[in-house]
Amino acid sequence: MGFAIARAACSLGHEVVLVAGPVALKTPKGVRRVDVVSARDMLAAVEKERFDCFISTAAVADWRPAECASTKLKKGAMDGVLKLVRNPDVIKTVSAKIRSLRGKASRKVLIGFAAETGDPTAEASRKCREKGLDFVVANDVTAAGSGFGVKTNCVSFVWPDGRIDKFPLMSKDAVARRIIRAAEHIEKGN
Repeated sequence: MGFAIARAACSLGHEVVLVAGPVALKTPKGVRRVDVVSARDMLAAVEKERFDCFISTAAVADWRPAECASTKLKKGAMDGVLKLVRNPDVIKTVSAKIRSLRGKASRKVLIGFAAETGDPTAEASRKCREKGLDFVVANDVTAAGSGFGVKTNCVSFVWPDGRIDKFPLMSKDAVARRIIRAAEHIEKGN
């Protein structure tokens, strides 16, 4: 979905930086790509960029191992318990920084995703509110033709005022164009 959004934004004349985790997808023409491996890498890469619109499609892991070994661990030397620590919440961190700038000369548009199982709108509403987003794109990743590994998606836009715009199943490119058009509308103050 992130690559479709980058492609759509670029085709509509926007300068695009795509921060991508380890995937085998080709970079869309005209898009500058920054590759990352971890959630911390992603946050660091995003914080280096200047943007008018931030669209966070990544399903970033909430947790990571507390310790990473530099060499292979032998099973006899391990106790079978893996201690985890929280990863940074990329969009929440970016949003907190941007909210402190809101009302200044430049308006930043912040859009998140809620890829959930079952009805994703409650979680999308929570994310929208708690993270200070302009809207959240919600989808049920267990629905036929929706989510990961397919070329289509069925999404809803969940707005801070509680409004929900539901869309039919469509290509990820069509979803991406709707997202970009909505972002443009917000950026213009409409």
